[in-house]
Amino acid sequence: MQISKSLCLLLASPHGVPVLSNKPYPNTTIAGVTVIDTPIVRLAREFTRNHSSEAVYKHQIRSWLFGSLLIANNETLKNSVDIEVHAVSAILHDLGWDTTPNSPVTSHDHRFEVDGAIASRKFIEQYGDSNWDARRTQLVWDAIALHTTRTIGYYKELEVQLTSMGISVDYDGLRPGVTNETYTQIITEYPNFDLKQATNDTFIFICATKPEQTYDNQLQPWGERYVANYTTKGNLRIDHIFDHL
Repeated sequence: MQISKSLCLLLASPHGVPVLSNKPYPNTTIAGVTVIDTPIVRLAREFTRNHSSEAVYKHQIRSWLFGSLLIANNETLKNSVDIEVHAVSAILHDLGWDTTPNSPVTSHDHRFEVDGAIASRKFIEQYGDSNWDARRTQLVWDAIALHTTRTIGYYKELEVQLTSMGISVDYDGLRPGVTNETYTQIITEYPNFDLKQATNDTFIFICATKPEQTYDNQLQPWGERYVANYTTKGNLRIDHIFDHL
């Protein structure tokens, strides 16, 4: 059996060391939540601000803070979750929402989750240190690509799960690990009054500009309800299967 050169290099390379919250790590406090504060996390915050509206930027920060609380308030997670991977994943998870013309972080032919995952991988390749090996980078890719697909993401690695779970708190409200007091402090410092409109506007924009990337996922109802001439007829997987078999 032949092994590719790239796989040989991967097998020979040292594994990245996860950053766990049960051990000392560079930290800061945001909205009352203790979070990791490494160079790449600070750069991720700057990067996402440069490629997000104010509403989307706040959503990504809140999602990170909520996920950080879920980890910090569970001893098993504190001993298991790579909080740097989680931070980068949560902070960059909606890069694919950038609606700026000719944005360097979005495409015309990928789902927004995949756009975000690809942009985040490039970000890590540019700014990550030697501890960012292939596995840690892949975890970020998976966490972002699957953050809207809970029926898959919730059965992946903990970092993938916690990224999606933190995001869900921002949309769905409290869950065990996030108290009403801490929730209130976070949305006071990072208000969420504009999240609904930002989500609505972004999903409509994506359905209008690349509808073929919305037929098989949660954006479809926005296209059907708000976008003229949007149709799933002949575009669903059932149509393709029945037409070709």
